[in-house]
Parts: sequence; C-alpha cells; structure tokens
Amino acid sequence: MSPEIIIYKFIDMIVKPFKGIRPPRDLVEQVASRPYDVLSSDEARREAEGNDKSLYHIIKPEIDFPVGTDEHDPRVYERAVENFHKFIANRWLVQDAREHYYIYAQTMNGKTQYGLVVCAGVDDYMNGKIKKHELTRRDKEEDRMKHVRVNNANIEPVFFAYRDDNELNDIVLRYANTTPEYDFTTHPDNFRHQFWIVGDDEDIRLISARFAAIAEMYIADGHHRSAAAALVGAEKARQNPHHRGDEEYNYFMAVCFPASQLTIIDYNRVVKDLNGLSDEAFLQALTKNFDIAPKGSEIFKPSRLHEFSLYLNGQWYALTAKAGTYDDNDPIGTLDVTVSSQLILDEILGIKDLRTDKRIDFVGGIRGLGELKRRVDSGEMKAALALYPVTMQQLINIADTGNIMPPKTTWFEPKLRSGLVIHSLE
Repeated sequence: MSPEIIIYKFIDMIVKPFKGIRPPRDLVEQVASRPYDVLSSDEARREAEGNDKSLYHIIKPEIDFPVGTDEHDPRVYERAVENFHKFIANRWLVQDAREHYYIYAQTMNGKTQYGLVVCAGVDDYMNGKIKKHELTRRDKEEDRMKHVRVNNANIEPVFFAYRDDNELNDIVLRYANTTPEYDFTTHPDNFRHQFWIVGDDEDIRLISARFAAIAEMYIADGHHRSAAAALVGAEKARQNPHHRGDEEYNYFMAVCFPASQLTIIDYNRVVKDLNGLSDEAFLQALTKNFDIAPKGSEIFKPSRLHEFSLYLNGQWYALTAKAGTYDDNDPIGTLDVTVSSQLILDEILGIKDLRTDKRIDFVGGIRGLGELKRRVDSGEMKAALALYPVTMQQLINIADTGNIMPPKTTWFEPKLRSGLVIHSLE
C-alpha cells in the first residue's frame, strides 16, 4: 500500500503522514518564526521588519496594518489567507509531492529533544485519548478557529508528549545521524533547530504502527490550538454530507516528543501590592503555613518541591511549606502552584482568580529570576514568588486522572518554531 493512504486505526491512537507545505531550504530561516502567542503584535512587527517572507505575515497579520489595528478585525483574518496564498504563489512555501512524517529536533543548553511531526486524529482529541491538563477560553479558541477556517490549514503545530517508545526512538535516532533538511540556530536564545523528512515507506509504516499501539498522548503546549483544530475538523465533518472519515480535515498537525526528553521550567509570579499589609505583617502572616529563612540580597532559587523563593524589598527568602499544608496523594493538592495560590495569593493577598486579577502577573522561568528582581526593584511590582517547576510525571498524573492544572502552571522551553511545516486540510 502506498504511504500516501496509510491510516492506522486500531483501538488506540490514530496518526497518519501528510503532504507538508514547507519553505525551501535556503528560505527556512527567513520564514520560520516564534509561535503567535508568545509575543505581542509590536514585537512581531519589529521581528518581521524588512522581511516579506516572515511567517508573522500569516500568523500575526495585524502587523501589515497600522499600529493599533485590532488583531481580531475581519480584515486581519482575510490578510492571513491572502498572505498564505502569496507565500505559495511565490514558492516561499512548497507542498511535498507525497505524504511523509517529519522529525523536528530542538537543542537548548546542550540538551536535544526529538519530536515526530504527525497528523493526529480529531476523534482522539474528542474522545479524550489526547489528554488535556489546562482549561481553554472560548474567545481564544474562536480566534484560532477563524484562523484555521480561513487558511484551511494548520499553520502552526501543537506540542504533544507521549510515553517513551524504544522502537520510535530507534527510528528517530537513525535519521538524526543523517544530514538534516534544515539546520539553523536562532538568536538571541541560541537554540538549534533541525528537521528531517521521513521518506522511507517501511519507516512510515512502522511509525504509524507504533503510534497505533500508544494508548494516549498529552498536550504539553498549545491547548487552544489543539481545541481549535479539532473543533474545525468536527465542524467540517458535520457540514460535509458525503463525509467518509478519511478526509484531511479529520487530522491536525502535532509534534510529538517522548516525555522523558521534555523540560518544564518554572512559571513564577509577581504581585503589585500586599493587600494593605506592611512588609513585616506580610512576612508574619506567612509564618502560619511556611517556615521562613532569610537568604540575603543574592538571588535564591527553590531547589525542591514545596520550597518557594520570595523577593521583597531587596531581600530573598526561602519559604518551606509546613507539613499538612499540602497533599502529596492528590495530583492537584501536591502542586506548588496550588499551595502558593491557596495559602499566599488567596488567603493573604486576596487574589482569587489568577486568570482575571490585574494585581498579579506571570513570568516564565526562561527569563530567569533576575527578571523577577528587576520588576520589583523598578517599583512596577511589590513582591515576587518563584516556584519549583512541575515535573512531566505530575502533568501526566493530572491528565490521566481527568484533573485540570491551575492557571499558569507549566512553561515548556524551547518553544516550537513555526513555519517549518504546515498541514493543509484539503
């Protein structure tokens, strides 16, 4: 059977290869971009300046309009598809002639993670075999649904994890020892990105078969993109009176990594005020549930679960949660984001809803604890709280038990680079 039409549907996962739409090798660095949701419109405008080939013209097309244009303006979505068609007409993006799987490797600080780029099944998302650990907001879902609809494509991939599989690892590493199709380093983060095409029919068959034996996959990053892609696929199925189930819209693009290779880094908090308390009263209130140890003016980073780092008035403190304030038998109760949200942000500071309260902001650990110090020292924020990062096993436990993580819990790094490959729904 030709690999173009291989679809494995056993009792478990559905995956298939696809005809990727990709930049030519000599244009990939001009096309590739950061994901749409990690930077502002102004940042995208600056990064794309002088580069007509930047994917930002498709994923953040408001940059083609005057500053201040609403990114949800209907004209902005129309410009996205105009630019997508322009990229194809100019052959800045070219569709592969046959279906492939692809391998995408990212190297950060000397550590490499290898992801398989596949088409995952909409049905698997709908029936819970692709597992979530975060809530999604309908307005953000609808924004990405509009983007998928107008382009009739998954322009950006989502980021999945799966339990390690030795046979898949062997295939991936065999390709990793060959010359990649793409190989470039982004700056200033100094992350290396490599990309291989899986063209061998037997390898394609084996990858499909191995994923068919995987019981579940986990959304690591991209909950809104996953929801949007699946909802548009289901929508197209309902609208098609001749729906068969094997149409391209029944699948969406994902990069799937072995869980053991992934790194979750800390996701920290800064607050604007102490809810009317003096510094001394705030520290005293913390002693109810935490042991406090002053650490001086040098940056202090938590080194274990249930240890926190507080920066206040030029000083760092170690906060250790007292026994009985957390439940290590509860997938949610053991999380430090739960402990800090309940016992510090809510109980002492009166911050009830992390999604909507304007008195709190969040800082991904990739920026370092120096960013927390800077924002407090500048007077913008009053105090900062650094957390020990969540583990992949904690994420899996939460997803497997059907629980949802509190907001702003996980920060994966490196982020997937967009524009290396696109999946058409046609």
